[in-house]
Amino acid sequence: MTASQWRPDDVVGARLGHQQLRAPFAANAAEVVRNLLAVQAQEFPYARWTVAQRAASATAADVEALVADGIVLRTHILRPTWHFVHRDDLGWLMALSSERLHRGNKGMYRQTGVDGESAGRSAAVLAAAVEGGAHKTREELGAAMEEAGLPGKGLAFVYHLMHAEISRVLVSGTPVRSPGGALKQTYALFSERVPDVGPADLSAEGRDEALGRLVLRYFSSRGPATVKDCAVWSGLTMKDVKRGLQVASALSSGTLSIVRIDDVDYYVDAGFASAANDDRSFSAPDPGAGYPRVDLIQCYDEYVMGYSQSRHYLGGTAPYFPEDNGPMHVVLLDGRLAGWWRHHFAGGGCDVEVRMNRPATPEVQAALEAEVDRYGRFLGMKTRLV
Repeated sequence: MTASQWRPDDVVGARLGHQQLRAPFAANAAEVVRNLLAVQAQEFPYARWTVAQRAASATAADVEALVADGIVLRTHILRPTWHFVHRDDLGWLMALSSERLHRGNKGMYRQTGVDGESAGRSAAVLAAAVEGGAHKTREELGAAMEEAGLPGKGLAFVYHLMHAEISRVLVSGTPVRSPGGALKQTYALFSERVPDVGPADLSAEGRDEALGRLVLRYFSSRGPATVKDCAVWSGLTMKDVKRGLQVASALSSGTLSIVRIDDVDYYVDAGFASAANDDRSFSAPDPGAGYPRVDLIQCYDEYVMGYSQSRHYLGGTAPYFPEDNGPMHVVLLDGRLAGWWRHHFAGGGCDVEVRMNRPATPEVQAALEAEVDRYGRFLGMKTRLV
């Protein structure tokens, strides 16, 4: 297939496949995070689903166990916001990101009084509080900070915590359950949770290698995508992404291919591009499964947040924040935005509220009910479509 023959359905099918929203799925939840490199995760309950729905068989408890065991870590990185990252990747990825993240936070550091001297003091207090596996909640760390005469509440405290994360002092610990049953984030010592952490400051050669690794992982798991898509997702400059593509070509020659669609260059896994040239059926979401296919994804899912310049293939605008307190998570119909959803827990069960953009046909309604049932299996409880 020539680049000019790529249809919107082809791009959608490729992305669904590379992101493992279609078979073959990952063997387990940890492999999902390895594939995607970083998974946006500020809403922890929904972020668990982002990971589990891409695995052959994974539940909420499976994802929680990965975080508890430190195989998958949750921290501020990339743009920055909360992300899940596999522990084997967090050291080099943070080394690549940290200088830029501190620079981006400079204004808020100044506003909240986080300077070199106070950040050094808070890093020592926070590290001492969690060393030896003594994972602490935010409230417990706040108390330790106040005892040391440092901010333990408010924005100043938040930015001291973030400074410690970006400086590879703190990272996520084992979550604990509140009296109401909700999981609460804890913090642990970075060096105790991340093996073979590597240098905090990269040499020029080391930075180039990290750029190449990031670019390879991004386009292999999200292609077809553009340089700008990768730059916005990673927080890097377009110059950095282009340098990463040069390095990636040397690190793994022939891994990525370029296809030109609507006068824009897209990068995609070369093996996939080759198969696409031979078989126009490659874009079918799930060979043999039939249509339609409904997916409930969170609004910060990588299928949404992995793209900027080319997010239009989603077929709508997401994420968005409803004005009427309506649901904000995304319903996909054959890979395109078709509505919004959210969950409500009550009485030991879960109601899944869905608002479709247009009335559902009987076939779409059946597909929607099947996806709600799958969500119930993930949660381990009875679900009801409302």
